[in-house]
Amino acid sequence: MTSRLPKLVAFDLDYTLWALWIDTHADPPLRRVGDAVNDVRDRYDQKISFYRHVPEILHRLREGGVTIAACSRTHAPDLARTALNLLLVPPPAGHKGASPTPAVQFFDQMEIYPGSKLKHFKELHKKTGLPYSEMLFYDDESRNKEVESLGVTFCLVPGGVDDRTFERGLAKWRQRHPVEVAEDAAGNAAEEDTAGDEGARDRVVGGALETSCN
Repeated sequence: MTSRLPKLVAFDLDYTLWALWIDTHADPPLRRVGDAVNDVRDRYDQKISFYRHVPEILHRLREGGVTIAACSRTHAPDLARTALNLLLVPPPAGHKGASPTPAVQFFDQMEIYPGSKLKHFKELHKKTGLPYSEMLFYDDESRNKEVESLGVTFCLVPGGVDDRTFERGLAKWRQRHPVEVAEDAAGNAAEEDTAGDEGARDRVVGGALETSCN
C-alpha cells in the first residue's frame, strides 16, 4: 500500500481541530497556565484544546514534508491566531523527553478570515504554487465542499479530526489521484531496486577483496 501524501493538507479550525467556535464560545484574553500542554483558557476558564489525535497527525504531516494549512472562516481571526500561538503540542510518541511545540509552528500557511473557502484556497494556490489536485481539506461543514470545484479533495469531519477520519481523507485523495500514487509507488520501487543492486555489488566486491586477501 502506498504511503503517498498530498503535498498540502489543510484544516478548518472550529469543530475540526478543536471543539468550539472560537468567535462564539471563547472570550479574550486567552491564557496558558505555565507550560500546560494542549490547554488554553479564556476569560471565563473555557478550555481550548485540540482533539486527542490531532497532535500526532500534525507530527506525521510535518515529518512527511507536507505543507500544513489552517483555513478558517471565523469572524475572530486574531483570537484564532492567538490560540494557535498559545497552544502547546506535545512531542510525538516515543519522544517523551522532548519539549512541546507551539501549535502555530506546524502551520506553513494560515488563511483565517470570514468568507467563502474558495478564496482561502485560491490564496493557498497563489502563495504555494501547488496545484489544487495536491490539496486535501478537512472541514466539519458540508457547504465548504464547494472547494472541490477547484480540484481540491474535501473530507467532511462532523465529529472533528481523528485517526479514522484522517485516514479516510487520505484514502479519498489517493482514490481520486491514481496517477500520482502510481508514480510514487513506481519511484519507491525503483529506489529499492537500486539499493538492492548496490548491495549486491557491495557483496561481490567484498567477496573479491576477501578472496584476494586470503
